[in-house]
Amino acid sequence: MTALSGTRVVELAGLAPGPFGCMVLADLGADVVLVDRPGGTGPLVPPAGPLQRGRRAVTLDLKSQDGLAGLLSLVEKADVLVEGYRPGVAERLGFGPQTCLTINPRLVYGRITGWGQDGPLAAAAGHDIDYLAIAGALEPLGRSGERPHAPINLLADFAGGGMLLAVGVLAALLERERSGRGQVVDAAMVDGSALLTTFLHGMIGSGLWRGGRGENLLDGGAPFYDTYRTADGGYVAVGALEPQFYAALLAGLGLTGDPGLPTQFDSRGWPELRRVFTERFAARTRDEWAGVFAGLDACVSPVLTPAEAPAHPHNRARDAFVEVDGVPQPAPAPRFSRTPAAVPQACRAATVPEILELWS
Repeated sequence: MTALSGTRVVELAGLAPGPFGCMVLADLGADVVLVDRPGGTGPLVPPAGPLQRGRRAVTLDLKSQDGLAGLLSLVEKADVLVEGYRPGVAERLGFGPQTCLTINPRLVYGRITGWGQDGPLAAAAGHDIDYLAIAGALEPLGRSGERPHAPINLLADFAGGGMLLAVGVLAALLERERSGRGQVVDAAMVDGSALLTTFLHGMIGSGLWRGGRGENLLDGGAPFYDTYRTADGGYVAVGALEPQFYAALLAGLGLTGDPGLPTQFDSRGWPELRRVFTERFAARTRDEWAGVFAGLDACVSPVLTPAEAPAHPHNRARDAFVEVDGVPQPAPAPRFSRTPAAVPQACRAATVPEILELWS
């Protein structure tokens, strides 16, 4: 028994945010059926990729009468449907919310788009970087004096998109237990990207974020919250914000009691602090510094590559990564005391009649 055991989800194939949100639901135990289109979703989503784990996949041509009928037969027995088409496309193809909720009034109809179901940009094309830009989440990212830099597609696609969708679906399922009725969940990546900046807006409002890009406490402006290159070309991450952690940082670097060192929060001395820290960290390798700071509460960590992360002792101890069909990937999260998630399985093929028999 897992947290979402017995929850039936129909997922219409798409790119990035929808598959991630449905992966989260599948990891938590939902029975997710991926409805793929003939020919698949294209080269950006490998057929057996991690985002598609934990599913059974059926292939339907939703532009045909038989394909539409197959989808609606699944909708009739499902708890959740997730689609990521532009506004109006699902309605035009015959499986919009009105149709599906008429067939199944308890259905939670999840919609994930870039711009949402309405507004001036609703019908426009876009990608992660565009949603971040409009949400005000891209401009603060990057180094001082340089152009904004997008952190791959983690923020809008996954944190502000797929995860927001999963939260919305779970909330709607919980509300359905009280009302007995389904509803539409409109998850927009631009909304989610803006939501992720809530703390930043608080800092701006309280006067704690006054500088430009890369000149503030948490954006690389402070020398005690940044990354440093090491002797072997690796990097360490430093997050020594609090005074006790900063003292441990100085101890690890051999700088305790240095009379020429500027004080921590005097930003006028930050360039000199950065110069000193840069020179010290450049004197040893990344792993040597990891050893130095292993016994110190200094908030200093080695910067691992994605390929290195599964082998880190902490990640190994928590089984934070698993191997699915020969591909190492993050394990399901969060953890549950009574209903732990199972190890994910690779996506496997099925047919609509097979699914309906299992769901009967």
